[in-house]
Amino acid sequence: MKTVIAILFSLCFLITSAQTKSIKNSPPLTTASPESVGMSAERLALIDSVCLEAIEKSQIPGAVALVARNGKIVYHKAFGYADNDSGRKLKKDDIFRIASQTKAITSTAVMMLWEEGKFGLDEPVSKYIPEFENAQVLDTLYEDGTYKTIPAKSPITIKHLLTHTSGLGYGVIDGDKRFQRLYKDAGVTDLFTTKKITIEESVKKLAKLPLHHHPGEKFTYSEGLDVLGYFIEVVSGMSLDQFFRERIFNPLGMDDTWFYLPREKHNRLVSLQTRKDGKWTNYAEDFYDPNYPIKGAKTFFSGGAGLSSTAKDYATFLQMYLNNGELNGVRILSRTTIQSMMANQIGDLWEGSGAYYGLAFGVLNEKGQASGGRGSAGTFDWGGYFNTQYFADPKENIIGIIMKQTGNTNDDETGWKFRQVVGQAVDD
Repeated sequence: MKTVIAILFSLCFLITSAQTKSIKNSPPLTTASPESVGMSAERLALIDSVCLEAIEKSQIPGAVALVARNGKIVYHKAFGYADNDSGRKLKKDDIFRIASQTKAITSTAVMMLWEEGKFGLDEPVSKYIPEFENAQVLDTLYEDGTYKTIPAKSPITIKHLLTHTSGLGYGVIDGDKRFQRLYKDAGVTDLFTTKKITIEESVKKLAKLPLHHHPGEKFTYSEGLDVLGYFIEVVSGMSLDQFFRERIFNPLGMDDTWFYLPREKHNRLVSLQTRKDGKWTNYAEDFYDPNYPIKGAKTFFSGGAGLSSTAKDYATFLQMYLNNGELNGVRILSRTTIQSMMANQIGDLWEGSGAYYGLAFGVLNEKGQASGGRGSAGTFDWGGYFNTQYFADPKENIIGIIMKQTGNTNDDETGWKFRQVVGQAVDD
């Protein structure tokens, strides 16, 4: 009898953990001429000028840019250097630390489990991670590092974590220096680490700290997606890297997207660089190790910032969204789920910005469209700490990705220029 029960349990696990086939069968991304999808090759060539000029002015050491329309890659080029110290030139399939571009993938995983009825979005996260019970809001931080708090008016929900309205902060990159200190003193890990710790350990330290504000009251960019990375582990019974690999990356064919790169891919990792004395050189700050993701303990899976990827792999992920949740006959999310994810989930908290936040991305509204150069209303986007940017325009069925790998620079204009130039290349 025990054997029968075990077999039934295994079958149920396989059914709920394997991605389903779809009656749709959109092909994987392939290359095509710009003209075949209504874009001008001559106008797309302006991307060359944008990237080369930025390299000449020492705004960036190099970049990989990709444009796709209607599921066809019509522009994919590499410029400059992957590592100036060694003189290694960038290649189109080189791998970049994508930092916060990880967040949309984590949000996708959360919504996959939500589709399976594992939880409700308005449920308290403390139901699954008890350390978040009895949340407190910071009132006063004293010079000796102690602080006074007041009880939060409501519990932190799954939706609060998805929308950056939980009240959690972001440690070393937090806009409030009080929280920079609190997170550092508590040993919370920001971005990623090569040390032998787990996301569970970091999240449980985070849960003990006070919030910026009452949940739901403001938008505060936060480590909420790291909390959700651990939440995925609790709900699914799988490590986050295993869940991503089995449920998202393998089904979509994203073989170059990893928390920790396989040895055979190490030589494709782009160096983090900064400008020093007029030259580009390798760069690190004291809160992360530039040897990530090829060295270290390889035990920390950051749902907010831990992945590395290529332009083509990330375009594949975005194409799944433009296809309303399906690619190559595999259904990742339902069209109806994506409709909810792209809806305004934060009300007027971004009022005046020309955009709002959904459940995974920033989304352009009509005001943003009218401002020009950003895409159609409904265009979704984000970027990463090490200077990577992307957008996807559902109306025009266009994807744009530009990957760089720099730190401590503030004069790079390729992000907005690239997006603007892609838009003007539409020729149908």
